[in-house]
Amino acid sequence: MLALTALTACSTAPAPAGLPLPAQRDELQDFSLAGRFSLRQEEQSYTGRLDWRHADDGDELLLSSPLGQGMAEIVSNAAGARLTSADGKTQGAASADELLQAVLGYPLPLDKLADWVRGRSPQGGVMAVDAWSRPSRLHYEDWRIAYEYDSDDPQALPGRLFVERETLLELRLRIDQWLPLARPSTPSPR
Repeated sequence: MLALTALTACSTAPAPAGLPLPAQRDELQDFSLAGRFSLRQEEQSYTGRLDWRHADDGDELLLSSPLGQGMAEIVSNAAGARLTSADGKTQGAASADELLQAVLGYPLPLDKLADWVRGRSPQGGVMAVDAWSRPSRLHYEDWRIAYEYDSDDPQALPGRLFVERETLLELRLRIDQWLPLARPSTPSPR
């Protein structure tokens, strides 16, 4: 009886029904992620939390202080991009890339970053892979991206990204949670 109790205590329970399956790197299109960031640009540094929803129709980013206080929200779609700061002031631009250039004073390509976090190389990029054939380093134009993972799963999504552009900009992301977003289905004609 004691041995049976010990064996039962050591067994693992199946995942509860209704929880999403882990996102697979090769299949991930639209996503939501939550994590922490550190951005260093020349003499300035910023740290905080990041909640990002990326879909074909646009991006929504919420940047918060390390303690969770909202600092800024960036929303971009085909109509343009808008940044709303904690004090309610807004700033707009034709694209998220132009908006980030205006705010940071230095380009941070959000359209490329969406591919980089998923371990995808844009055309012209040079990708190195690790022993599990996952992206480990990417060199694209004058950007360098390094990847680290939280497991040995060949389809694991990155847990950490280190993005650098020469010596002028350094972005570190620690991704705590990945969630795939379901794409809306197209209604069938009747």
